[in-house]
Parts: sequence; structure tokens; C-alpha cells
Amino acid sequence: MAKPKQVYSFEVKLALVERFIAGETSLNLATEAGLSSPLLLEKWVREYRRDGADGLRPKPKGRPRSPKSLPPAEVSELERLRRENERLRAEVAYLGKLRALSAQEPRR
Repeated sequence: MAKPKQVYSFEVKLALVERFIAGETSLNLATEAGLSSPLLLEKWVREYRRDGADGLRPKPKGRPRSPKSLPPAEVSELERLRRENERLRAEVAYLGKLRALSAQEPRR
């Protein structure tokens, strides 16, 4: 049975990375912090060097939400007005055709 995945806080990661950059070895730091492997610390160091401290912050889980799935409250007013304008244009076109059909003389 696998052990549950250990999650480390941003502050713990940052402190360990800063100590590694200051010259302490990854093996000593990993042993002291109870990390599963020194490679985990080295991964954090790479993320820190690539993205800064924000690279060590927790990432959101799962697939990002698509713009189409936003709740109606978050739809911009411009988008709402565009949809309403399109609906009203279709309604005007429909009523115009209906009026034209009713104005024609009945066929015999």
C-alpha cells in the first residue's frame, strides 16, 4: 500500500531552497526535513530559479475552467449586450417577413 503524498507548505519549501542556495547539501537538508528524496529539493530549487518564489507556491488542481462555463454573473456586459442585439435583430427580421407574408394577397 502506498504512503499518502506529503504536502509541504510554501514557507517550508522556501526556507529549504534558501538554505540550499546558501551552501548546505541537498542530502543533509532532505534528511533533516524528512523529504522522501534529495531530488525533491533539487526540483524545488529549479522551480525557484526559473519562476522565483512564486514557483514554489501551490498550483491549482484539475483542468482550468473554460471561458464558456463561466457563471452568468461573470459574463461581461459587452458580451451580454451583443447577444441581446443579435436576438433583437433576428426578431425584427422575423416580424418583417411575417408582415410581408400577411400583406400579400391570398392565392387562389
